[in-house]
Amino acid sequence: MLKKILHITSPMHLSVRLSQLVLFDKQSKEEYSRPYTDIGFLILDNAQTTFTQAVVQHACSNNTAVIFCGTNHHPEAMLFRLEGHSTQTRTYRAQIGASVPLMKQLWKQTVKAKISNQAALMKFHGVNDEPLRYAARKVKSGDPENKEAQAARLYWPALFGEGFLRRRDGAPPNNLLNFGYAILRAATARAISGSGLLPGIGIHHHNQYNAYGLADDLMEPYRPFTDLAVLEYLQANHPPDTLGKAEKAMLLQVLYSDVCIGNKIRPLMLALSETTASLARCFLKKDKQLAYPEL
Repeated sequence: MLKKILHITSPMHLSVRLSQLVLFDKQSKEEYSRPYTDIGFLILDNAQTTFTQAVVQHACSNNTAVIFCGTNHHPEAMLFRLEGHSTQTRTYRAQIGASVPLMKQLWKQTVKAKISNQAALMKFHGVNDEPLRYAARKVKSGDPENKEAQAARLYWPALFGEGFLRRRDGAPPNNLLNFGYAILRAATARAISGSGLLPGIGIHHHNQYNAYGLADDLMEPYRPFTDLAVLEYLQANHPPDTLGKAEKAMLLQVLYSDVCIGNKIRPLMLALSETTASLARCFLKKDKQLAYPEL
């Protein structure tokens, strides 16, 4: 079931009544409700919004990810349930005990899928994609030659101009990319939890201070879908200094965009669940191939 994103941008008080999320608008004094079963993400993007503890409890029970935005209106923290899979303990053990060769093979598949999707986006925009196609073919187990970084040095200037530098604190349109990736990361973390995996144990990212290393790994081949949305936005608009509701809505919509995965067309949000489920099968030695989308 494809669930909805509820983005709270005005002062609200959130509570629960009859297992439904109740939203009281503090300005208009209007009240309305939404069933939790329909909500996949609850994004709190207003400092004056308040909520009861029951709101969080019901969100966890329904696998609704709660995302808290900071003063810059970008996602800063996530909350989602830790237990959401019937064979979670077995999957945890398999993930923790995965061999180094397996991890390196999984990272090879991930980097290859990412570079291939970057190449597809370059071709779509009339840019020579052969150097990236070649790089994707040459990715080795564990990517010891860092083909991912080599591809990035060609990819970013080809799509966003010679002077563009991809940095979190860089000039626009970096702010668009940052917000889009933050939402994608949250969606990936939610899918990971739903597949009974530990988000903090990555196949490549192993920083002890990163609680979502696995999300950072698995979202890599999905990044070009956000890049595509940003490119299409920039064709009709100047890079914004700050993100408004229109820009955020556009980037949130990426989660609903159709992607091809396993010769099937799926909304990106559901494709993420297919990817995480395939990873669980790899850890359990039921499969050897990760399922990633093709742009």
